[in-house]
Amino acid sequence: MDILGNLPQVLFSGLAAGSVYALVALAMVIIYRTTEVLNFAQGDMAMMSTYVGLGLLVAGGLPFFWAMLGALAFAAALGAFSEFAFLRRAKEPTVLGLIIITLGIEMIVFGFASWKWGGDPRDLPTPLSPADVVVIGGVIMSYLELATIAISATTISALFLFLNRSKAGLAMRATQQNRAVARLMGIRVRRVEMGAWALAAVIGGIAGLLVGPATTVEPYMMWDPMMKGFAAAVLGGMTSLAGAALGGAIIGIIENLFGFYVSTAFKSVVPFAAILLMLAIKPSGLLARHYVKKV
Repeated sequence: MDILGNLPQVLFSGLAAGSVYALVALAMVIIYRTTEVLNFAQGDMAMMSTYVGLGLLVAGGLPFFWAMLGALAFAAALGAFSEFAFLRRAKEPTVLGLIIITLGIEMIVFGFASWKWGGDPRDLPTPLSPADVVVIGGVIMSYLELATIAISATTISALFLFLNRSKAGLAMRATQQNRAVARLMGIRVRRVEMGAWALAAVIGGIAGLLVGPATTVEPYMMWDPMMKGFAAAVLGGMTSLAGAALGGAIIGIIENLFGFYVSTAFKSVVPFAAILLMLAIKPSGLLARHYVKKV
């Protein structure tokens, strides 16, 4: 076996997978930065949006671009509705209580998808086939993997600019640090939180639409990316956009290295090992800043 010769191929495949994990991590970070709540329904919300995109494409007969755009519009509506209908209705909410609510949303979405579409895997037709490849420097790159990396990089860049340069992004950051002061400054906290959920659902929906063509569309499709996306968010820092993106790339590359050079059985261990190691060494994450609230 040519160990070093296969390294570029392993790194590229890991980066492609890590791009999806980064998007899931970013979706979780957006909500956490705004509300300090971990949304464990993120993966299943993305799965639901992917099913909607598949329906618009196949049953609705829409062109691919418009079907995917419709799926992302549905994702935004689902995210906003989830915040308005469930999170906002909680009386005297605690962080733990809100997290449990997100788990309830996850079960509702998963149960509805299983009832509506069943458990049979379905293919998501795309203009790019996994069989279409190009060889660069001895590395076999599928067009789908290249598109995944490009779309993820573009999404991350646009998101970074939006959250760090726009008034809406600064409002989200202010809300996360101190809701009471943000409200006194004229920030409509409820609207900001709803917007954060809608934006996070769109980012998660993009991840789902990238996973669907590479695997199959089924109710369980986002469980593995969700777990690894959460690990990436913890690794990079739950309040850091750059950290979430970096964490996704690290998780994707490391799991591929373990899978190729050690055993594929260890791939599922990597996210949990990363979480335990980071919590033990640097609980705030690689790039996150630790904020201390003063009262």
